[in-house]
Amino acid sequence: MHEHVGLVVYYLEVHFLYASLVCLAAWALTSMWNGSAAWKYWIWVATLLNLILPFGGFFDRFGASSVSWATQLPGLDEVGMQISRHLAAGGVLLAVWLCGTVFMAGRLIARLQNDRADATAAAIAAARRATELQPSFRAQGVPVRLSGAERGPSVEGVLRPYISLPAGIGRLLSQQELDAVLMHEVTHARRRDNLVGLLYEIALCAIWFHPLVWLAGFRLALFRELSCDDSVIESSRGADLISAMAKLAGPGQPQRALRAGAATLFNQRLARLTTSQPDRTSRVADSLLVILFSTIFLACVLETIAHTGSCFKVHM
Repeated sequence: MHEHVGLVVYYLEVHFLYASLVCLAAWALTSMWNGSAAWKYWIWVATLLNLILPFGGFFDRFGASSVSWATQLPGLDEVGMQISRHLAAGGVLLAVWLCGTVFMAGRLIARLQNDRADATAAAIAAARRATELQPSFRAQGVPVRLSGAERGPSVEGVLRPYISLPAGIGRLLSQQELDAVLMHEVTHARRRDNLVGLLYEIALCAIWFHPLVWLAGFRLALFRELSCDDSVIESSRGADLISAMAKLAGPGQPQRALRAGAATLFNQRLARLTTSQPDRTSRVADSLLVILFSTIFLACVLETIAHTGSCFKVHM
C-alpha cells in the first residue's frame, strides 16, 4: 500500500513538471509574440486547464497502460519512494497542503457569499429607486440589470451571465460612454469569463503552493481585459471607455468599476485604449502563435505519458 503512495507522488511530480513547462512556454509566447490578445487569453485558459487536469493520465490511465517506449525520470521516482518509506514526513506535507487548501477554500466561499449578499441587497435597493433606465433590458442579446449605485459595471452569474450596471449610470455617463462600457462587458458575458474565473479560483484552492498558478491568474486577468478592450477599440470607442472609467472611478463613484484586477493593469489598458486601432496582427502571426503553443502543449502531454506509462510496471 505504501508503494502506491510513492506512485501517486511520482505521477504528480511528472505532471507538475511538464505542466510548469507549458506555463513557462505560455508566458514566453504571450510576452514576446505579436499575437492578438484574444488568442493569448485562450492560450492561458488552456494552460490553466493543463495545470488542473492531468491530460497525460487520460491517455495512460495514470500509468497503468503498457507503453513500450516509456521510461522513468531519474530522481523523481526516488522522491516518491522515499515519501512512501517515511510516511511521517509525507503526513506533515499533507497536513500543510490541507491547511492551505482549507484556508483558500474558506476564503473563496466567504467571498462568494459576500458577493451574493451584496448583489441581492443592491438589486433590492435599485428596485426601490426610480431611474431613467428600464430596470432590465438587453445589450446584444445579453441581459442587463441595474444594481445599487455602490457597484460598478460588471458581469454577474456563471452559467447564465448578465451585465450589472449601477443605478443612475445613465446620468453619469453619456450614451457613447455607456455603449463603450456595454461593449466591454458583453464580451465578458458571451465568453463566460466568470466560469473561467471560478475554475481558476477553485484550482488555486488545490494548487496554492505552485507559484506558476499565481502567474497564470495574473496573465488571465491581463489578457481577459485587453481582449475585451479590443472589441471597444475596433468600434472606435476607446476614448469613450477611458472617459467612462475615469468618471466611474472618480470621487464618490463606485471603486469597483475596474474589475478583475484591472485596477493594477490600468496603465497597460490605458496605453492600449489610447491607440486609434487595435494592434493589427496577421492571421499568419496568430496561426503561428497557436501552432507553437499547441506543439509545446502536446509534446509535454506526450512526455508525461512517456515518463509515467511504465511506473506501475517497474514498481509492482
